Amino acid sequence: MTQANAPTPPRPGVTAGEERMMTDDSGEAAISRRGILVGGAASAALTALPAQAQTPPSQPAPTTMKVDLRVNGARRTLEVDTRTTLLDALREHLHLTGTKKGCDHGQCGACTVLVDGKRINSCLSLAVMHEGDAITTIEGLGTPDKLHPMQAAFVKHDGYQCGYCTPGQICSAVATLNEIKAGVPSHVTPDLTARPQATGDEMRERMSGNICRCGAYSNIVDAMTDVAGARA
Repeated sequence: MTQANAPTPPRPGVTAGEERMMTDDSGEAAISRRGILVGGAASAALTALPAQAQTPPSQPAPTTMKVDLRVNGARRTLEVDTRTTLLDALREHLHLTGTKKGCDHGQCGACTVLVDGKRINSCLSLAVMHEGDAITTIEGLGTPDKLHPMQAAFVKHDGYQCGYCTPGQICSAVATLNEIKAGVPSHVTPDLTARPQATGDEMRERMSGNICRCGAYSNIVDAMTDVAGARA
């Protein structure tokens, strides 16, 4: 027998029967069922691979801006993402964590601070909107050694329980009495031509945007009444 007539040994991992299925009588490669299945599976895998391995597009760098604030009497310069709220600038950048993040939708009042003497929900205002503004947080109203009269009244009348909403309540209460003193009417002011008085109805109406989930509302009004009486 010559070498040309010697049978071709099967390829590694392929049985003799499979070898016969993959070749025709002339020894040329032929299509087999197994070959079709293997080829189809490989094609499907290659087709799916680009989608799985696709790298997500890189995100553009955030737009930042420098803003100068006067916080509790001190000038503070920050470089912030233009989407940063005043609340996050105070808490995350300046570490003034007395101002609380409650609902983050302007519905609970826990984030109330004073901007140029007027109360706002700091979660609804962007930091870059307050270039040069004077911002007062609960830390700027008083200290443990020298409490603001409203802080002292809250302690005296137990105007807090869990304390989470208290910084916003106190800031709002201070602004409320300033509004009444300035003659700014509310929805319950009976006579718009006369200066409003610091009545229970006036104070409750003006403080309605500050929620106390512990229900210390009557004590808060007592504290505000105490301070309003001392001012009179």
